Amino acid sequence: GSAMAAVRDVAIDPEGTFKYILVRLQRPGGGGERRDIVRGTAAAEFHNHIFEKVNPEMEKLGYECKCLGGGKIDHNSKDKKIRVFGQSTGYGKADHSVTVEILKKVYTDYEITWSDDKK
Repeated sequence: GSAMAAVRDVAIDPEGTFKYILVRLQRPGGGGERRDIVRGTAAAEFHNHIFEKVNPEMEKLGYECKCLGGGKIDHNSKDKKIRVFGQSTGYGKADHSVTVEILKKVYTDYEITWSDDKK
C-alpha cells in the first residue's frame, strides 16, 4: 500500500485531558491523495509542540503538513468515552466534527462527542 496508508489516523494518549491538532497531509504540489489525521498528547504544553513533532515525521514520508486547527481531547478509557472541545490559540479551532469522524474509525466502540465549550 501507499506510505499514506501506513500513517495512523489517530495517535492520542490512552487516558486524560490533553491538547490535540487536526493535520492535513498531502503530496507536494497538491495533487493526488490527501487525508486528515488526529494527534494529541499531554506531553505537549502548546499545540505547536505537537505539530513540530508530526511535521518532520511526515516530511520524511514525502508529505506536506498543514495544521487545520486544534482543541482538547478528554479521553476516558475506562468508560470508553472521548470528548472533543476547546480550541488552539495559535491554530484556531479545528472542525471537531471532522475530528470525531476520524476518532470513530479507530475507537469504534466508544461514545465520542464534541462541543465548542472552552473546558
